[in-house]
Amino acid sequence: MATNQPAGFPLYAKACIILFLILLIGTVISGGKDIIVPFAFSLLIAMLLLPLNNFMEKKKMNRVLAIILSLIISTLFFTAIIYFLTNQIVNFAQDVPAIKKQLIHHSQVVQQWLTAHFHITKTEQTTLVEKATDNIKNSGLIGDTVLSVTQILYVLVLIPVYVFLLLYYRDMIYNFFIQIFGNHHTARVREVLKESRYIVQGYMLGLMVEMGIVATINSLGFFILGIHYAIFLGVLAAILNMIPYIGMLIASVFCVLITLSTSNEITDIIGVVAILTVVQFIDNHIIMPNVVSSKVKINALISILGVLIGGVLAGLPGMFLSIPAIAILKVIFDRVEGLQPWGMLLGDEITGKKSNAIFRRKKSIINNKTDAKENNTGALDTVKQNQIE
Repeated sequence: MATNQPAGFPLYAKACIILFLILLIGTVISGGKDIIVPFAFSLLIAMLLLPLNNFMEKKKMNRVLAIILSLIISTLFFTAIIYFLTNQIVNFAQDVPAIKKQLIHHSQVVQQWLTAHFHITKTEQTTLVEKATDNIKNSGLIGDTVLSVTQILYVLVLIPVYVFLLLYYRDMIYNFFIQIFGNHHTARVREVLKESRYIVQGYMLGLMVEMGIVATINSLGFFILGIHYAIFLGVLAAILNMIPYIGMLIASVFCVLITLSTSNEITDIIGVVAILTVVQFIDNHIIMPNVVSSKVKINALISILGVLIGGVLAGLPGMFLSIPAIAILKVIFDRVEGLQPWGMLLGDEITGKKSNAIFRRKKSIINNKTDAKENNTGALDTVKQNQIE
């Protein structure tokens, strides 16, 4: 007995389902970030080590040995970076008392200026600062970012285990995604997995190259100006710059405060701000578009929203993970029927008619290629079945 079924859900029903899914995903990430964040970083590292691991396996090396060697090489690399940063931090920590004394002196000068020009008493200023500090502490961002020694050891032990298992069982995981969507979507799923891997690898390598270039330019500029802790501040600013849009602002404030505490020359403050501004301009218009953004085509609005949402859900690690996560979502949206408009929303195409034309052309090309691959896959399956029979 036939019944009349509606062609599809109405728009308001789809909107409700989408909002419910977004709320559910956000709740899961926020509640399970202690498990999800280490696993997500492990997945990024595994994708980054995959080419090296494949190369060694092609040289007839055992998979387990190849994975262990890849982990050793990556561990030595990160250990060298941590050792360098630790030495810089130790040198910086030796002068913390003098820096603190100088900052107190500058804060007293600022308080006197505010009292003289705006008639705000020191007591009122102290109250305002304490309220602002309490608001920052109660926001949860600092609490979610700063880890205890136990948590750090837990993550450092867990991530290599995750990376090893992801690389060891990668064929099984790949076949799982292929089979779960059925034979008719094999070509489309393979394309999504392949492009997602290339995007993540390109993004991670691009970030490391960008960090090295920015750290070199910053340190060289600070050294020429004669700024104390030039290398430390240059490297720190480069590391914070890996957090899109927000990191460089935090780095600028920190560098200015440290320079203010170690120098009484206003020209040094102006020089630090000028160097950071010039480096940020070069990074945004030359380094980032050619090294990083060429792999990840996400518009600035979505990037900023993603970074802020990632910070709310998972703190500083969430900010870092937000961009590759959005990039993978865009790859999926561009290749799933009905989700292409969402992929266009995340993209960085020019607005207007040109954007619509590009979107329709991309959609047509993707669908034609996918249909052809799926037809070829179906034909091969039919031939194999006939041969079996």
